Amino acid sequence: MVKIGVIGAGKFGTNLLNTFSQIEREGRCKLVAICDINKQTLEVQSKRYNVRGYTDYKEMLNREEIDGVAVATPDPFHKEPVIYAAGQGKHIFVEKPMDVTVEGCLEMIDVCRKNNVFLQVDFHKRFDPFHMQVRRDVQEGLAGTIEYGYAHMEDKIVVPRDWFPGWAPKSSPVWFLGVHMFDLIRWIIGSNGKSVYARGSKSKLKSLGIDTYDAISTMVEFESGAVVTFDLSWILPEDFEAIVNQGFRLVGENGAIECDSQDRGTRVFYQGKGVATYNPVFISETDDRRIGRTRYSGYGIESIADFVYNLEFLSKGGCIDELKGGITGLGEDGLEVTKIAVAIHRSLESGKIEQVK
Repeated sequence: MVKIGVIGAGKFGTNLLNTFSQIEREGRCKLVAICDINKQTLEVQSKRYNVRGYTDYKEMLNREEIDGVAVATPDPFHKEPVIYAAGQGKHIFVEKPMDVTVEGCLEMIDVCRKNNVFLQVDFHKRFDPFHMQVRRDVQEGLAGTIEYGYAHMEDKIVVPRDWFPGWAPKSSPVWFLGVHMFDLIRWIIGSNGKSVYARGSKSKLKSLGIDTYDAISTMVEFESGAVVTFDLSWILPEDFEAIVNQGFRLVGENGAIECDSQDRGTRVFYQGKGVATYNPVFISETDDRRIGRTRYSGYGIESIADFVYNLEFLSKGGCIDELKGGITGLGEDGLEVTKIAVAIHRSLESGKIEQVK
C-alpha cells in the first residue's frame, strides 16, 4: 500500500485529502501526514482526517515514511517543497502551474530524473470525459488539421478578493486559470506553443489593493500552425451563475468543435439566490449510506486518484517512461505550459510578439 503525504491543506488541498482518504478506505493507499503553515488550518484538517500534522514540510518528510507527496501550496510556492521531496526520493504530485519560471521547472525535472522520481502535474481538465472525447476525435482526424480556435476561463471576483488576497498579487489569471486551458488545447491538438501576443488590464483588483491583472487576452500560435485566442480573467461579478465560466471552440479543415465546460445543462432559479448552474462532472458528492459518509467522484477527483494508481504501478515494477503519452500530465507537460505562460507575461511587458522558449 502506497503512503501519501500532503503539503498544503487549504482550499484545494481539501480535494486532495478527500480523494486520498477515500482511496485509503478502499485499501489502496495510506494518508500518513499533512503539512500547512497555517496552524488553524492544520489543526482543523488534522482532526478532520485523523492524520498527523506539521507546519514544516521538511520535518514531515524526515520523520514520516512516505512514498509520494502531493503539493498544493499557492502558485508561486511549488518549487522548493518539490525539490526537497524529490531529493529524498519521494514521488511527486504537484498542482498547476508546476512553477512560475521556466528555470524552476527545469530544476524540478532535473532533480526528479537524478533521483528516479515520478513527477505528475495535476492537469485535471484532461480527465473531463467531454474533453477526452474531443481529443479522441481530433486524434482520429475527424476535424482535420486544427487551424484556429478560442478558449476562455473566468473566475468570479470572490476568488482573488476573498479566497486568496494574500498571494493573488504574486499570481495572475494566466497562472491561476490560463495554464489549465493551455495544457488542454496543446493536449487535444498534440502541439506545443510557438509564439504569443498578449494584452492585459489592471483596474478593479488594483482598486481593492490587490496588485495583479484583472484580465489577460492572448493569442497563442502552436507549432502545428493552429492559432488559438485565450481570454482569462478573475473579476466576474459575484452574482454570476458559477464560480468559473469556461469553454473552448476549435475549427479544423473538416469540422468544428464547441465545448461549454461551465454549463453542463442544468440551470436553477431560486428566490433570493439568483441563478446557478451545476457542474457535477468536476466534483460530485454522494451520500453513500453503505459506508456512512460522503463519496466523491468526478474528473477533479479522478485526476488526483490517478497519482495513487501510478504509484501502485511503479511499486509493482513499472517504469516511469511507460507512463508517458497517456492521460497523466508529467513534468515535461508542466514545463511546456509554463513556457507559454512566461512568454505571455513577457509580451504583456514588451507589447510585442514573444517566442515560446
